[in-house]
Amino acid sequence: MARKATELTALQVKNLTKPGMHFVGAVPGLALQVLPTGGRTWILRATMGGKRRDMGLGGYPEVTLAQAREDARNARDKVRQGIDPVEQGREARNQLKASQAAALTFKQCAESYIKTHRAAWKSAKHGQQWENSLAQHVFPVFGGLLVHDVSLPHVMKVLEPIWTTTNETAVRVRGRIELILDWAGARGYRSKENPARWRGHLDKLLPKPSKVNQAGHHAALPVSEAAAFMVKLRASEGMGARALEFAILTAARSGEVRGATWAEFNFEEMTWTVPAGRIKAGKEHRVPLTNAAVDLLNALPRMAGTELVFPAPRGGMLSDMTLSAVMRRLKVPATVHGFRSTFRDWVGERTSYPGDMAEMALAHAIGDKTEAAYRRGDMVERRRMMMDDWAAFLARPELPAKVIDLQLSKRA
Repeated sequence: MARKATELTALQVKNLTKPGMHFVGAVPGLALQVLPTGGRTWILRATMGGKRRDMGLGGYPEVTLAQAREDARNARDKVRQGIDPVEQGREARNQLKASQAAALTFKQCAESYIKTHRAAWKSAKHGQQWENSLAQHVFPVFGGLLVHDVSLPHVMKVLEPIWTTTNETAVRVRGRIELILDWAGARGYRSKENPARWRGHLDKLLPKPSKVNQAGHHAALPVSEAAAFMVKLRASEGMGARALEFAILTAARSGEVRGATWAEFNFEEMTWTVPAGRIKAGKEHRVPLTNAAVDLLNALPRMAGTELVFPAPRGGMLSDMTLSAVMRRLKVPATVHGFRSTFRDWVGERTSYPGDMAEMALAHAIGDKTEAAYRRGDMVERRRMMMDDWAAFLARPELPAKVIDLQLSKRA
């Protein structure tokens, strides 16, 4: 039986300051709890299922005496109907949270996914690639859309423009969208089928990646045109042009060059050691430096506040688009990455250096037998000879073939 109490007035309630439970009457079990800190809150004490429960009805004076009595009567009516007001309130709060969660945008979910999984990724570069690809291709299309509303037309609007032009990027973007939407589904933020799923879904709408753009090979400049291009490149100004020139001289990947720091270079031994975290194969890679590469490095300005060898004008790492912009400006029908293929073609077509040595120069993962025979010493000095010959080749533009009219030659 709830305790009966004298019905207090609003003024009497205002004057209650002694810590403890003060029952205010009018509604059985309604009390003002005064905390030792001086705070005051409304409590309704009632019996539900044979157990005494204390229900909070809000703080005083935000909730007035009149409002507290009305809320207490409503709660007691529910108890008489067999409804637990505490559980009902908890369920309502959970539904509100679920509703708020369902209002998350795709971009918010993507940011949460990256934050959750970043620690498991092998390098900071991987997380940056996620952020850059989503910011460039996805967020402008449906980043601001509620995640539970993302559907097939939105995904296709992202993928169709790039599926046949930059298929490797498109495949990665599709996979990232799928993972983010799966994550959102697992968290209860969406319940619909994943529109970015490939097998049995998008594979019916888009051509297989292996069939697009000659299996996605990077466009490469013919070996015979490489040296002439270097003349144009060396005449170009800007840090992007110098980074591209260095990448070609070393046959390195764009990201390896753009992330290079001065501490990675040993000018006495003329080597550049790229740490494992920035190598695709996940192993430290030593690059022998040619005189041309060292001269390029020595001519670079040192920017205060950064250890990057090729920093962006406002600090930080150059973007891959900066090097691509140099290529577009010079109107060359190739990609930055394609110059690695040009180097490989040069080794195979113009030299007698073994293919395994070229693969090692490119920091490709190679077979176990080659590992045992060569990787122990990484062939750096033998590779130095190869890279010296590559630099010398790039310094000598080939003259176009001269066509001789045999008939005129005979008449002469």
